[in-house]
Parts: sequence; C-alpha cells; structure tokens
Amino acid sequence: MARNKKPLPLLESVKIEAVAAEGKCLFHWDDLVVFVPFCVPGDICDVQIRRKKHSFAEGEVVRFIEYSKVRATPFCQHFGVCGGCKWQNLPYEEQLKFKQQQVFDQLTRIGKIELPEFRPIMGSVHTQAYRNKLDFGCANKRWLTSEQLKDETLVKDTPAIGFHITGAFDKILPIEKCWLMDDLHNQIRNGVRDYAVEHGLSFFDLRAQIGLLRDVIIRNSASAEWMVIFQFHYDETGGEQEALGLLQHIADKFPQITSLLYLDNQKCNDTIGDQEIFVFKGKDHIFELMEDLKFKVGPKSFYQTNTEQAYHLYSVAREFANLTGNELVYDLYTGTGTIANFVAKKAKKVIGIEYVPEAIEDAKINSEINGIENTLFYAGDMKDILTDEFIAEHGRPDVIITDPPRAGMHPDVVKTILNAAPKRIVYVSCNPATQARDLQLMDEQYRVLAVQPVDMFPHTPHVENVVLLVRRD
Repeated sequence: MARNKKPLPLLESVKIEAVAAEGKCLFHWDDLVVFVPFCVPGDICDVQIRRKKHSFAEGEVVRFIEYSKVRATPFCQHFGVCGGCKWQNLPYEEQLKFKQQQVFDQLTRIGKIELPEFRPIMGSVHTQAYRNKLDFGCANKRWLTSEQLKDETLVKDTPAIGFHITGAFDKILPIEKCWLMDDLHNQIRNGVRDYAVEHGLSFFDLRAQIGLLRDVIIRNSASAEWMVIFQFHYDETGGEQEALGLLQHIADKFPQITSLLYLDNQKCNDTIGDQEIFVFKGKDHIFELMEDLKFKVGPKSFYQTNTEQAYHLYSVAREFANLTGNELVYDLYTGTGTIANFVAKKAKKVIGIEYVPEAIEDAKINSEINGIENTLFYAGDMKDILTDEFIAEHGRPDVIITDPPRAGMHPDVVKTILNAAPKRIVYVSCNPATQARDLQLMDEQYRVLAVQPVDMFPHTPHVENVVLLVRRD
C-alpha cells in the first residue's frame, strides 16, 4: 500500500539571499538550500516548495511581498514562462558581477589550483538582438500556463512554433516576439505559423512521430545575409507539395532570405548533422565577417552565436597566444576554422582539428577565400586524430588553442596535449566547470597565467572563459 506523502509546505515572507546555478536564486530553510527561479537577491516573497531532497529543495514564488532594490523590469512578454532569459529581472551590471563570481568559484572550488588575479569580465556590446541563430520547434500541442488552463474559452490543443519548455519535451511555448535576434526573425517565424495554420499544415507530434512541420532554424550574419532551414517530416501520404508551397510563400514574402533550405527528417530527434539538406532558394551558405576576414557558414556549421562578442573572445585568444610569426599552432575543436584563420597571419602554420567533416570543408574554404595558405585541417574525433603519431608527423606545437564543447576535453586529449608539451595553451571554454576539471589535470606541468571571462549571452547564466597556461619549466 502506497504511503500518503506529506504535503509540501508554503514558506511565507522568505528573503532571497543569492544567485545560484542555472539562473536560479537561493535561500536557506532550516538545514536545506532552496533553489527558486525568476527572482533576484533581496526579493521578499512566499515560496511554495515543489520538491524536497535530503540536502536541498526546489520552490516556486507564488507571491511577491516586496521587490528587491536590485531589480530590472523584464522586457519580454514571455519572461517567467520561457526559460531562455532567466536573468531579465536582474540589471546587466549585476549579471556581470555574478558571472565573474561564477568563473572564480568554479575555477577555485573545482580546479583547486593556484590562480592569478582575474581580469574583469568583458560585457556584451549589445544585450538585445545579439544572437545570429535561433532554433524554433514546432508542435501540434502548445504549452499552456496554469492561468491559461483555467480559461474555458481558450482552445487547448492548438499548434505552436516556439521554444521547448523544460520538463515538457513534447510541448512548445508559442513565441510571439523574441528579443534575442533582429526583429526580422520574428516576422519570418510568425509568417510561417500564419501560413501553416491558414492552409491546414500539420504540426509535428513528437510522441506519435507524425506531422509535417517539425523545426525552423533562422540564422543571420554581419554581412546582412539570412538563412532559414526547415525541417519537415513527410509521411506515407506525402507532404512534399505542402512543404514546397510553404517554402515558396516564405521565399516570396521575405526576399531578405539569401539561403532557404529544407530537409526531410525521419529520425526521433532534431539534429541535422547526418541529414541531407536541399536548397530551395539562393545559396547553401551565408558569410560572416570578422576584421578583414570572411567566414563561410553552412547549415551544419558551428559559429559563435554572438558575432560581436565572438570577435572580442577570439581577440583575447590571439592575445594570449602571443604569436610572433614563427610558431606552429594547433587549433583543437576548430569548427569552421574561425580561430585558426583568425590567428594564422601571426603564426608560421596552424593545424585545425574538428569532429564535423562539413565544418572542416568550410574551414578549408574559409582559408581559400581569405588567401590564407598556412593552415591545414583534419576531420575526426579529437582523441583519435590528436595522437602522438600525429604530432610526430606534423610537428610539436609551440601553442595549442583549444575550444571544446561544454563537456570539456576527453582525458586522452588532455594526455596528448601534455605529451606534446607546447610552451603555451590557450583554453577557451563555454563551461568553466569542465574547464576547471581540465585545468586540474594539467596543473602539474602548466600554471595558469591569465584568466579572462567573456559574456556572450546576456540575461542568461552562461559565461565563456579564456585561460592562458604556460609550461612550468
């Protein structure tokens, strides 16, 4: 017989104490730390406990009694439901303080290594419309707030284009206006929605794996080009003609789109790395600009989503590399070769390694476009490519620049880097926690000489960090 669970308590008039991980804040309740989203330090509020564990609990603000003096007015109508910009209620100057502290805490508590004084965090040039890429899911059932569920006049099972809700993988929060990208993307997305609803196009049902309209990716660039990628899901009865009708409508209505692409994705997930992508209009790529360089960006290419901050991030990496023109540089996780080509003019030779073959082809093209002749690029799993034999063949690097994914570097990669024994290592990271773990692995042979946090994503808890390591001997 199941035990009757005790109802979780409502805590009245609690004061939010500090910012915590993942954009949440915290306060203490008895011996527990309680994590709460969508509030700021100094808020006094009633909090309903939603989940209780041995060492922590999670809560939800049900009533604000007194707002903190350190608070900003959220500018987005979707704030508090959409989980994308959890810090819109926090002034940007305060966001930067907490991000700086986050990098310090993770490098000291996880890394447990000797560190120099950190440089002040580099804030983003723009705090709105700073992204060059957004990915919108499509679903046959929209997400409804608790207030909307009570509205008997509202049609519940309606399709939506927007963002996935955390913890509700099959439902989409419909987005009317997102502030993260140039407003044209809102017009395109809403234009897709209006045409699809008007013409009865089916939206994807993730549970049943049926429905035509599955996903829409929108990208733009500093060269004023726009790319839109449609993911369709054709079924036994077809869907191609309906898809082509939508594509033609979008092409006619938005002539600003220079690369209109589409694919038929029959998989259970929305990743497109292994999918064949077709061109409906224009080119299969757009160009991004940085200093006097042009970078080709295809539908499968990774490029930093904050273009202006990417320039500042790479400038720090180039500064830390301290190149004189005589160095052999290895650029690990090179993507489309942006860092490799960015530093090439100051190096003797740059070798880039990346997992995605299409990105490596773009990297080679980017070198050709910019007249850069001292780069080589290789595609494959980093731990399989970067071996002692590879280094013996291509030469021992003077400098290694590494920009791994959030999971950090594989231990075999760290081991090979240590065996290569470059004079300097420039470690660019989008996750200071895994960066701290890797720094600890290298601490015996390398010391940290400089630390530069860079904010790429205003209104979110995410932060990039660049670390310079030098060999101890």
